[in-house]
This record gives sequence, C-alpha cells and structure tokens, in this order.
Amino acid sequence: MRWLETSAENCTVHRTLDLVGEKWSLLLIRDAMNGVRRFDDFRRHVGLSEAVLADRLRKLVAAGILETVAYREQGRRTRHEYRLTRKGWDLWPTMIALKQWGDRYTADPEGPPLEVRHADCGEPLRAVVVCAEDHGPLNPREARTRPGPSAQSLG
Repeated sequence: MRWLETSAENCTVHRTLDLVGEKWSLLLIRDAMNGVRRFDDFRRHVGLSEAVLADRLRKLVAAGILETVAYREQGRRTRHEYRLTRKGWDLWPTMIALKQWGDRYTADPEGPPLEVRHADCGEPLRAVVVCAEDHGPLNPREARTRPGPSAQSLG
C-alpha cells in the first residue's frame, strides 16, 4: 500500500493538529514551558481576550496537555493555575524543532529573541531526527515511510 492508497482519516498528525495545531494553543504551551502558570499572566503575555484564552486553556486541559492546580493567596479566593502534564512536556522536542526552524527562517536580522541552551555546557539546543538505534542525525532521503499497524486503504 502506497501513501496515496492509504486513508488519512486516522492520521496521527491530523489528530495532533486537532489538539495543538491552533496558533494560540501552541503559544500557550510555549508560555507554560517557560513558567507561565496563571490565567492573567497568559492573557497579558499572549494578548488573548479572556473568552478565547479560557476556551483554549479548557481544551488543553481536556486533552490532558495541561492540568489545573488550585492555589490561594492570603485573603483571596481559591484560583487555579495551569501546569503542563507529562503529555504536555512530551511536546517539548516539537517546540524546540519549531523554534529552530523559526530561528533559521523568521528571526530578526539580529537573531532570535529567545535562546534555549544546555544547562551544563551552555551550547544552543537543536532538534535532530535519529532512528531507534541512535543512528543520525538523519535527513529525509535516509528515511522511508510505510504503512503502520492501523493503516487503512482507501475505498
């Protein structure tokens, strides 16, 4: 079965984009990865309306990417902050890859506005593709796509 003979109905890329492929969702995930936790901080930093922000956060919580944790400041009512779950943190390599691409093709002439570096040696991070046997980095010509266990033929 070749790609054009394979149904894309159960494509995991499509399913992933249904969860996180919307611009604001990715920006909220980016901010959460950089320590933003509270509704008002997300709103101020990302610049979303309250209604859109509440909707996106609700969807990310429902998808298991964020979780809510109650907190209470002295003299105030209980509120919730948003923290990445393991599922959310598993998007970190994807975010590094998006940042790497953006740094190469969309950064200001002076360079990127944010650097992510290895805590031990201080060198910049980069996303690479390797196989399960640690061969790599690989380029697209060194990979082959084939139908997986849940592939369905068109028809």
